[in-house]
Amino acid sequence: MIKKININQIKVGMYIHDLNCGWMDHDFLRNSFAVRDNKTIRKIYDTGIVEIYIDTQKGADVREGQPEAEVSASLDQRMLEIAAHDQRQEAGVRAPLVDEIPRARRLQAEANRIIHNLMEDVRLGKQIELEKVEPMVENIADSIFRNPNALLSMTMLKDRDNYTFEHSVSVCALMVTFSREMDLSRDVILQIAVGALLHDLGKAQIPDEILKKPDRLTDEEFISMKEHVAHGVRLLSDMQGITSLELEVAGQHHERFDGNGYPHRLIGEDISLYGQMAAIVDVYDAISSDRVYHKGLPPTISLKKILEWSDHYFEPILVQKFIRSVGIYPSGTLVRLDSGRLGVIVQQTEKNLLAPMVRVFYNSRQNYYIQPEIIDLSKSYDRVMSCEDYEKWHIDPKQWLIQ
Repeated sequence: MIKKININQIKVGMYIHDLNCGWMDHDFLRNSFAVRDNKTIRKIYDTGIVEIYIDTQKGADVREGQPEAEVSASLDQRMLEIAAHDQRQEAGVRAPLVDEIPRARRLQAEANRIIHNLMEDVRLGKQIELEKVEPMVENIADSIFRNPNALLSMTMLKDRDNYTFEHSVSVCALMVTFSREMDLSRDVILQIAVGALLHDLGKAQIPDEILKKPDRLTDEEFISMKEHVAHGVRLLSDMQGITSLELEVAGQHHERFDGNGYPHRLIGEDISLYGQMAAIVDVYDAISSDRVYHKGLPPTISLKKILEWSDHYFEPILVQKFIRSVGIYPSGTLVRLDSGRLGVIVQQTEKNLLAPMVRVFYNSRQNYYIQPEIIDLSKSYDRVMSCEDYEKWHIDPKQWLIQ
């Protein structure tokens, strides 16, 4: 049985099924491993992890704890409650998705190029100019305001070797979307977006042998990796025209609400609103993305993990607002419908987060492609039954996300 337990219940002989935290919050090579000695227990304690999952068939059990199935059912119910209490108003006339997708595709490519060049400039010791960033941020915000589904679906298409650049662009787009849900002013949104686009700039000063290492980091390497935040704040502080809000986003995106983040171990409201928002977005995009050493989780499963972690690491109300901003089934998610058809989420419906618009294209029961068709689930008897993995079905997401 897979069971969630409090960290205080861990003991030698247990088998950790899941450390239950984001990948940048620990330096273990894997999330699953046997607890063979007290040194391992101390190291787990030092990460600040509060709860873990154990596999009682592979290791020692404990009487207390909650079966994984019960945890999952509870999270499903909480997601349903978030959807049921969605209070958004109609967004007004949106740009048609078919028109915004080509613009979003070009915008993402250009933003990735800009971040790549900025990091190269940092490595060469060149001065970073804010004027190179602000026009791109304006364009990203404009695209999100025209139709957020286009650019958000693009954030799912990442090259594992270029993760650092593409992650920065995704975090920027997600932060703009989140900020809209928070009903922030455009000026504040643009500042948040600048901070988000540059939040990992400090990684340009982390050696590639650490940044791209496919194996477990040593304790010294993990400490070095975490220094990217301080590097980033220093680089941004030297930029002419940078604002305190932008520095908060970049400097606090690894802080955690319970005080177990870094670099300053800030607690609760000591973390700025924008730092708290950045922490949620950064972890969501990280755990939902494929990397050389990590298989990303489906978007909806990633949202469930963020919701679970809001019990400790993130402010709960902010997490609920973030989930509403991207939808229970975010754009780009592959889903299986009750009819047996597979499809990709192409757009949220304003009044029902559980019934988005889906482009169906595959019969999962008889394993063949069907004539593509867009279904508005808010006007259909069909419904989402599960989130699926593109790789499992041997489906190329690019074929269906960039149409």
